[in-house]
Amino acid sequence: MHLSENEGVEGNTFVVTGGLGYVGAALCLELVRRGARQVRSFDLRNSSPWSDDLRNSGVRCIQGDVTRKQDVDKALDGADCVLHLASYGMSGKEMLQFGRCDEVNINGTCNVLEAVFKHEITRLVYVSTYNVVFGGKEIINGNESLPYYPLDDHVDAYGRSKSIAEQLVLKSNGRPFKNGGKKLYTCAVRPAAIYGPGEDRHLPRIVNLAKMGLLLFKTGEPSVKTDWIYVENLVLAIILASMGLLDDIPGREGETVAAGQPYFVSDGSPVNTFEFLRPFLRSLDYDLPKFTISVPVAVTLGKIFQGFYTVLYPWLSKSWLPQPLILPAEVYKVGVTHYFSYLKAKEELGYVPFKSSKEGMAATISYWQERKQRSLDGPTIFTWLAVILGMSALFAAGWLPEVGPVPFLRALSLFFFRTMTMVRAVFIISVGLHVGEGIYAWSLAKRVDPDNAMGWFWQTSALGFFSMRFLLKRAKDHHQA
Repeated sequence: MHLSENEGVEGNTFVVTGGLGYVGAALCLELVRRGARQVRSFDLRNSSPWSDDLRNSGVRCIQGDVTRKQDVDKALDGADCVLHLASYGMSGKEMLQFGRCDEVNINGTCNVLEAVFKHEITRLVYVSTYNVVFGGKEIINGNESLPYYPLDDHVDAYGRSKSIAEQLVLKSNGRPFKNGGKKLYTCAVRPAAIYGPGEDRHLPRIVNLAKMGLLLFKTGEPSVKTDWIYVENLVLAIILASMGLLDDIPGREGETVAAGQPYFVSDGSPVNTFEFLRPFLRSLDYDLPKFTISVPVAVTLGKIFQGFYTVLYPWLSKSWLPQPLILPAEVYKVGVTHYFSYLKAKEELGYVPFKSSKEGMAATISYWQERKQRSLDGPTIFTWLAVILGMSALFAAGWLPEVGPVPFLRALSLFFFRTMTMVRAVFIISVGLHVGEGIYAWSLAKRVDPDNAMGWFWQTSALGFFSMRFLLKRAKDHHQA
C-alpha cells in the first residue's frame, strides 16, 4: 500500500476510544499532527497525565462509558473513522475482575459496532492483543494464519474477552449500511507488549517491585523470547491500518487492503523479557534477580495469588490493595516463547517500525531516570520491616508489661544490653539520632530535592542511615550535574 503520509487523515473526524490512556493519547496527538479535522478522545476518565496536552492540542475530550450505549452513540456521531482502544483487564488486579472485562471488552465493543452502523461510519480499527491466539503454548515466528486460541482454554478473562470482541469486529466487515451504497470496513491490530516513556502499566509495576526488593525471581529459560513494541511504532501501525480501510483511493475504488484482516505488529526484535529489561533496571540502580524458577512452579505461585485475590474480589478496584506479585497469565507471557512476524502488516499496510528497540529503550530509560530524580527514593521493604520491627521490639522490651512476646523480647534485649536502664537509653538515643538525621535530611533535601523535602524528613526519621544514604547519593549526583 503506497499512500501519502496523511491519506485518509486530513480533513476527517476521528474518535479514539480510550483516548486518555497511554497509547490513545499518543494516537490522538499524532492524528492532530497529521491534519485531522477533529480528533475526539472518548474515555471513562475526565483527566489523565496526558489530558492537558490533548486539550492544548485541540483534541476534544469526551467523558463517557463505552458500556453505555447513549454515551457511545453521542461520541461517535459525525465521525469518519473509529479507533477502538478502550479495554479492561490487561494486567494485575484488573485481570481478575471477570465481569468488568466482559462488560468493557465485549459489551463495549458491541456498543461501538452498533453506533458505527447507526451513524454509517465506514472505518473501524480494533486494537486487539497477541492473546487472541496465545494461551501458554510456544509460538515461534507466528503469523495471522494461526487459529484463535480456544475460548474455554484461556487462563484469563482479558484474552478470552478480547478474542470474542475481535471476532465480532472482523465478522462485521463488509456489512452494508441500511441506506445502501456504503459498507463498514474493519480490521484488527494485534500489538506486542507496549513500552515507552510514560507507559503506565507494565514498567511502573516492575519498577515498584524492584524498588521494594520484591523482584524475587525470573521465570522460564534464558532462551525464551517474546515481542515488544514501542509506542510510536504502535501509533504508526494503527494509523496505517485506518488507511488500509479506505475504499476511495484513485485507481482502485471499492477495494480495501485491510478489510476483515488482523495484523501482528511489533518492533521486530524478539528478545528474552528479562534481558530486555536488564539495561532499563540497571540504569535505575536496580538489577534482575539471580534466582530462576520454572514455568510450572511460577504458574502454581500465580494460582495461589489468584485464589487469594479472588477472595478479595469486592475490593479489587480499591487503591489500597496492592497488585499481586504474579498471576498465571503473566507467567506465560514472560516464561513461554511467543513471537510473531509483522510481514503481513509490512506488505499490505507498509508498516516498518519507526524506531528500533534500542532507540525506544534509550528514550524510555531517559524518561525513567528523570522521573526517579523527581521522586523519593529509598530502601527495600525488607529494610523497612527490619528497622520498624527492631525499634518496636526495643520499645516493647523497655516499657510494655510482660504479656505476649514481651518477656522474650525483654530477655533478648537484656542479653545484649545487660540492664533495663541501658535498654531504655539505647531506644531513646536511637530515636534522637533518627530525628536528628531526619532534620538534617530535610535541610539537605531543601537544597537538592526541594519537592520531596518533607518525604525525606519522615523517611529518614523512621529509617535513619538506611534512608540517608540514598539522599547523600542524590546530593552527590546533584553537585556533579
